[in-house]
Amino acid sequence: MGDTSGPDLTKGVDVTALGDGAMLAGRVGDDEVVLARSGDEIFAIGAHCTHYHGPLADGVIVGDTVRCPWHHACFSLRDGDAVRAPALDPIACWRVERQGQKVFVREKLPERQPPSSAAAGSKASPESVVIVGGGGAGLAAADMLRREGYRGPLTIFSADDAPPCDRPNLSKDYLAGNAQEDWIPLRPPEFYKDRDIELVLGSRVTHLDATRHIRLVDGSRRTFGALLIATGATPVRLPIAGANSPNVMYLRSFADSKAIVDRTSSAKRVVVVGASFIGLEVSASLRNRGIGVDVVAPERVPLERVMGAEVGAFVQSLHEAQGVRFHLGQTVTKVDGRAVSLSDGSALDADFVVMGVGVKPVIALAEDAQLTVDRGIVVDEFLETSMKGVFAAGDVARWPDRRSGERIRVEHWVVAERMGQVAARNILGRHERFDAVPFFWSQHYDVTINYVGHAEKWDAVRIDGSLESRDCAVTYMRGGRPLAVATIARDRASLQAEIAFERQP
Repeated sequence: MGDTSGPDLTKGVDVTALGDGAMLAGRVGDDEVVLARSGDEIFAIGAHCTHYHGPLADGVIVGDTVRCPWHHACFSLRDGDAVRAPALDPIACWRVERQGQKVFVREKLPERQPPSSAAAGSKASPESVVIVGGGGAGLAAADMLRREGYRGPLTIFSADDAPPCDRPNLSKDYLAGNAQEDWIPLRPPEFYKDRDIELVLGSRVTHLDATRHIRLVDGSRRTFGALLIATGATPVRLPIAGANSPNVMYLRSFADSKAIVDRTSSAKRVVVVGASFIGLEVSASLRNRGIGVDVVAPERVPLERVMGAEVGAFVQSLHEAQGVRFHLGQTVTKVDGRAVSLSDGSALDADFVVMGVGVKPVIALAEDAQLTVDRGIVVDEFLETSMKGVFAAGDVARWPDRRSGERIRVEHWVVAERMGQVAARNILGRHERFDAVPFFWSQHYDVTINYVGHAEKWDAVRIDGSLESRDCAVTYMRGGRPLAVATIARDRASLQAEIAFERQP
């Protein structure tokens, strides 16, 4: 991966050495380039994903696209466009010339330009678009609107004080001290100016009505042609004594993560409440900083509800090997200064407490507007709410999943971004069904778990490989039908599972 010693692609490659669906990493001058074959066509693209720099040569070709092995971003082989999140930026492309049985990579091609058919004032385009929410779904939607050529007024209202940021990093590398602060914003300030996106921070929308008006917390009003609700979720706050203490912290925003980082400079021991993904990732990051961690959670095995007892016990063992102490079957009853009281009558000493007991969707705006709500904002297959011209995406949206036949709401970062992208295209009249297979990744020290699909309940678990050897694929099944696959060190298997789920009838 990232090997600059590959062949010089300008000198030609034998076509017979590149089978259908195969890729070859090489170089063109100082650039790392991948030759990719799809059918009889051969393409030359940049070697690395624009999300986290994953090696595309280790990915999978699907039609005229390539998918990154790390986080399943998808790019067009024809023009390099970032077709699906989490990557938002395109990859470079080079012209390929075929001479007999050899192909030669020539000059770099210009970037794809946005189409003009969706320009403001065209029949399918609204007069203006308002996005409520400055998270991944909101930013991905705004980005896609401009990429698709929309030129009308476009505004993001965010209740957060910081621009849209890379939220998964807040509990992973940034909190662990392995990522710089300037890596966290999804886009630099000039992005919003260059694309004429009005980003209004620290501004909460309190009212929405059918006359296409919104009202802000300061009393001001705005009209809109189309609106996207992407208000996300907020941490669950337990009703316990001392819950409002300065020693009790939550992790959702960039400010939350920075506040925890500030506290780590003098902390020696922390209590993490909740053995969820967020709680365990926080635990791993704090251990990376040399801080002792106690995890308190009511379940018997961490993550058992989401990934089953076997995977949960494996993840627990990873943390215990790093010195994390678990207090399972317990709840926190009180926080009093440094003392954290547990339900069994014992107490733990902590410099501060991090609550990671889940989140709930922010649906107050939808309820006020009398949109259809059911543990989230109900949307149709095109992500439109019960109010025409008003869409919802991300953690807040509950959509009809054709694979399960049920409405589901999924709190995954990649899902939120992909929903924002589809919602944007549907705002422009594309009438595109949201049918993405849910995907997320979770990081625990040097072990990354990729999870694709959606399994709320299952009756069988099949493990191919070994959890202990950190090389396996775990399939969750119901009635003999695969619902989800979790993998460790099997990136291609994760991609192949995603493709198989997409092709399910």
